[in-house]
Parts: sequence; C-alpha cells; structure tokens
Amino acid sequence: MGWFLGLGIVGVALLVLSLVFDGVLEGLFDGVGVLDGLFDGLLSLPVIAGFVSMLGFSGAIAMGATGVGAVGATAIGVPAGVVTGWLAYRLSRMLLRDDSGAAPRYEDLIGASGSVVTAIPADGYGEVLIHLAGQPVKLSAKSPAPVGQGAEVWVEGTLSQTAVSVRPVEH
Repeated sequence: MGWFLGLGIVGVALLVLSLVFDGVLEGLFDGVGVLDGLFDGLLSLPVIAGFVSMLGFSGAIAMGATGVGAVGATAIGVPAGVVTGWLAYRLSRMLLRDDSGAAPRYEDLIGASGSVVTAIPADGYGEVLIHLAGQPVKLSAKSPAPVGQGAEVWVEGTLSQTAVSVRPVEH
C-alpha cells in the first residue's frame, strides 16, 4: 500500500509543478518530428499528474478496503487513472478553447444609456457614467443641449476613446 500512496503523493506533487511550470513538458518536445502534436495536451503535466495520483490513491484504497494484492490494486487503479487523465485533458481543452468573443470596443457604447456625473454645458464637456460589458466607465461627454447632473442620457456616438456624444432621454 505504501507504493500506491507514494504514487498518489507524487501525482499531487506533479500537479503542483504543473501549476508552477505551466507548459514546460509540452515545450521540451516542440518540433520533434514523430512526437509533434502528441504533447498538445494529451500528455501534458496535468494529465500525467491526474493519472498518477488517481492510480496511486485508488490502488491504495482498493488494497486497504478489500485486501486485494498489488496486481488487483493496479487493475483497479489504472482504469481510474485513465478516466481522471482523460477528464483533465478534456477540462484543459475546454479552458484553452475559451471562445468568449472579442473584447468590447468603444463603438459598442453607441445606444447605451448612462447617467450624467458632471453637468454637460451646451458648448463644452461634462462627464457621464456608462456601463460597458458590465463595468462602469466614466467618460467625457458632449451634448448639443445642456444636460444637468443626474439626468439619464443615451450615447449617440464616440468622439474618441475617452469621449462620447450623448442626448438626454425623454420620458
């Protein structure tokens, strides 16, 4: 049982190493002809760590709970390790494939509503608070008509990355 517990602990240590040295194992084999593409996540450090730790811990549990020998514990631990390694591979692929889309642009502000923080005079700039991608953004604002503090406004256009043209919302 000691060997299996040792394998489990080594697997957890490998997992910690994979967090510290992210991608090192994959980088060692980049460009090796036959192995090219094999290390694209399939034999990554988190996958190997998941396999080894589950092999060790499930083998130790099998030996302690059922009294099977080393061969029986290995027969139980290897499939459990394969499943855990496969799950680690699928999870890492899912996280790396993050297709959340493009970052928000200031043109995305057009049509958004906000509130006036600093009054906007007819011939100058004031400040508005607009929400862009769920985050509050304070911008300079210009309006054809004066707009008082606290008024609700709509963004008509972007003048620069820090300034927008607005119009008051009519209720």
